[in-house]
Amino acid sequence: MKQVCALIGKFFGVIAIIFLIIGLTMPTSFSWVLGNVGGISVLSVLLGIIMFGMGMTMSAHDFVLVLKQPKDVFFGVCAQYFVMPFLAFLLSTVFRLDPALTVGVVLVGTCPGGTSSNVITFMSKGDVPLSVTITSISTLLSPIMTPLLTYLIIGQRISFNPVSMFLSIVQIVIVPIALGLLVKRFLPKLAQGALDYLPAVSAMAISFLIAGIIGASRDSILNSSGLILLVVILHNCLGYALGFFIGHLCGMSWKKMVAVSIEVGMQNSGLATGLAKTHFAALPMAGVPGAIFSAWHNISGAGLAYLYVNYLNKRFDSEYEGVESPSARTSLSTAHK
Repeated sequence: MKQVCALIGKFFGVIAIIFLIIGLTMPTSFSWVLGNVGGISVLSVLLGIIMFGMGMTMSAHDFVLVLKQPKDVFFGVCAQYFVMPFLAFLLSTVFRLDPALTVGVVLVGTCPGGTSSNVITFMSKGDVPLSVTITSISTLLSPIMTPLLTYLIIGQRISFNPVSMFLSIVQIVIVPIALGLLVKRFLPKLAQGALDYLPAVSAMAISFLIAGIIGASRDSILNSSGLILLVVILHNCLGYALGFFIGHLCGMSWKKMVAVSIEVGMQNSGLATGLAKTHFAALPMAGVPGAIFSAWHNISGAGLAYLYVNYLNKRFDSEYEGVESPSARTSLSTAHK
């Protein structure tokens, strides 16, 4: 079972594409994802499971860098909450997206960093501890930053309740993470044993979300002429580039620039999808950008890691050793993502 879970985590990008195709070809096969069981939203439960798993992999060590390297963490988190929201506004304006797709792209931009960013940073031989810390801090700030930024960008055009969004993020993100931390604190053996399975559980939960959202909006997606796919790709790739550039402007080392680049470019698109379904139910296409982003950023991240390891690190990183250090492996074990 552990080997199967390891394969699922390793090939999550491919699995996400498969589920995206299933959503397009068999649109009702995962319609249950958007339903309720006993009055409880299945989608919210899936997101809660993902965040609970993240909580079980976190510890106080993830936040040590806030004290040791506050400048790098500060600039990394600021880049996270400036670059992607700005790009979301810019792309939705330039391509004149309709209100539903605008909401979806903006939510992807205003959500915290993606949980898969840590493993891509590890694969790229970037600064994994910095990556984990930025992910953790941006996630804890999300109940405030995501509703605030979303309101500033689209609040004058599309009506929604930022306070309600704040409460739902607390329920979907903060509460499950807190429960995960409690399990790790008081049931460490259980938490340690779950580490081998958590990446696979998260990967499958996100894949179910992708299939459900894509299936529900199949006809609209097929009529969009590939525009939303182009916007998602630009959003992700420009995020990588601007994140790297900001790291360079802030005087970071090569490894830190790699980490910030990946942190900025990879978003918690599963959360964006869930928020779109919960708070913009009248706009079903609002969940599509997040669903497509979930599949795409894992593919682009793997490709970016390949470029870093085989070409860019050797040329530009004076400290590049070509092999993972023991400390990097230890840091990754806290990330799982």
